[in-house]
Amino acid sequence: MHAMQYEITLPADYDMGIIRKRVADRSHLTDAFPGLALKAYLVRERAAADSAGPGARATVNQYAPFYLWRTAEGMNSFLWGPGFRGLSADFGRPLVRHWLGAGHLPGPAVDSAPATATRRTEAIPDGADPGEAVERALAALPDDPGLHSAAVAVDPSRWQLLHLALWHGPAPEQASGTRYQVLHVSRPELDRLPAGRHW
Repeated sequence: MHAMQYEITLPADYDMGIIRKRVADRSHLTDAFPGLALKAYLVRERAAADSAGPGARATVNQYAPFYLWRTAEGMNSFLWGPGFRGLSADFGRPLVRHWLGAGHLPGPAVDSAPATATRRTEAIPDGADPGEAVERALAALPDDPGLHSAAVAVDPSRWQLLHLALWHGPAPEQASGTRYQVLHVSRPELDRLPAGRHW
């Protein structure tokens, strides 16, 4: 499994209806994309409470799709193909973050459409055993009836852990990290992604 995300930060006065229409018009193109386990079409909307969490408001407009790739071939096919080429033509080529998948958990609500997502990163301290850090992260994956799915991944160039969770309804208050609205989820091969640790 490979995790991938790019974040396109948009002007404060940007009409996010343009992004919503883009997703409505084009998201079907990844609904059967080979090698893709899951693509979550994520947004943050400036001053929207559901993008920021309880009592907070998002400070930016952002389009930030997140991917879980079942195969490297699928990821490469997207990045070097017409989909990413079209996005780059419209918004400029974004920086693409990439993490090695360490584990995946389908939640009780995996068959429901997720409405929100949380993403958190944390450093693996110098001197800490990366394997132990990953094991702890996997053991801490949320046990919540509203969980659609969760994943843990690692960026070994920065020794950084990534935690992603998709939620059927509002993310629980205790779920820390950046919060997003989910506009659509493509999940062509999610059922083929092994649950648990990926090594």
